Amino acid sequence: MRVSCFQENLAKGLSIVGRAVSSRSTMPVLGNILLEAKGNQLRLAATNREIGINCWIGAKVEDEGAITVPARLLTEFVNSLPPERIDMELAVRTQTLHLNCARYDANMKGIDAYEFPLIPTAGDSSGDVQESAGMVQVTDGMRIELAVTGLRKMIDQVIFAASSDESKPTLTGVEVSFKGERLSMAATDGYRLSVRSVLLSQGMIEGDLTVIVPARSLGELARISADADEARPVQVIVTQARNQILFQLGGKSEETKGAFHRVELVSELIDARFPDYRAIIPKSKTTRTVVDTAALLKGVRVSFLFARDNANIIRLAVIPGTGEHAGHVRLTATSTEMGDNVNEIDAMVEGETVEIAFNAKYLIDVLSQIDQPQVVLETTQPTRPGTIRPIGMGEEEFLHVVMPMHPPR
Repeated sequence: MRVSCFQENLAKGLSIVGRAVSSRSTMPVLGNILLEAKGNQLRLAATNREIGINCWIGAKVEDEGAITVPARLLTEFVNSLPPERIDMELAVRTQTLHLNCARYDANMKGIDAYEFPLIPTAGDSSGDVQESAGMVQVTDGMRIELAVTGLRKMIDQVIFAASSDESKPTLTGVEVSFKGERLSMAATDGYRLSVRSVLLSQGMIEGDLTVIVPARSLGELARISADADEARPVQVIVTQARNQILFQLGGKSEETKGAFHRVELVSELIDARFPDYRAIIPKSKTTRTVVDTAALLKGVRVSFLFARDNANIIRLAVIPGTGEHAGHVRLTATSTEMGDNVNEIDAMVEGETVEIAFNAKYLIDVLSQIDQPQVVLETTQPTRPGTIRPIGMGEEEFLHVVMPMHPPR
């Protein structure tokens, strides 16, 4: 193998695939990144068995070949190089990769590419992927196209509500549902729930499909999509036979200095039944409060300074307007050791006065993901969950339910 590429592109590719490298596997090859030179591209790949990432970058290939090298060493070395051309040559007999950039030289001992686990790929119209190292082509499954920008925002608005507790594996995932012409995502950790839905850009799909995708996998997809070409749709393939989902993103054109040609992320699905979250969504309300999103977020952040020493508890007193006095929301946070804080925000309140306690961090998480200038908070009583929706989106577009806290009196 003899191949050359730009340092910037290789560094970007390594940052993309590096998040899939296994850090605690008994298989040494899973701590490596696969480099395969073929055609006019260099493919980088990494997997930890739960998630796999393929990334193709532009390169000048003189001799085709493949090798796996230690991920951490390769990434740190490449990141330390000047922004110039990197030449790489593989000594097949010793499985050693020689790298040269400007006046820097290195030799890295690797592991044969054919010991690397197979990562599924959607392929493209020009590549014969069956003959590539560490890849197997997906030939079955449901195929769907999604818009890059909408998908990234959708993921951001739900994954923060997923659980990080590995003892509850189902709740560490996001329920992704394709029904008719609508895509929905839902995540919950038992204390809060985020539901986001959009109309599919290509219209109705045949049949319904619901899967549970690990929140970590969707987080990686959102991170990668920030560098993808927004004009090209994300290709999604769900293979229930393999219990996997594959996302393919196109890179930006060379005119806009795109770092990669395309990226594929493959994730295992969580084989479980997601809880019936629709049962906890309040069906009625006694108080409806419309408030400025930015003002509420700022108020909660200020109260959080005091609430973080008291289990993050803040109290919201929702008070309707009377006569000359406008309705408002009073935020209160108390810390036994640090002091207390009270601030008020103007609001349009319909219904009864209510005082309810929430986890300040949960409110910050959801309000930070809302772009609309106003939100509506719907409540019933202090012991029942509250519902937050942005104003200006359809009722089914974005919904967040947060459970109240019960601070000691």
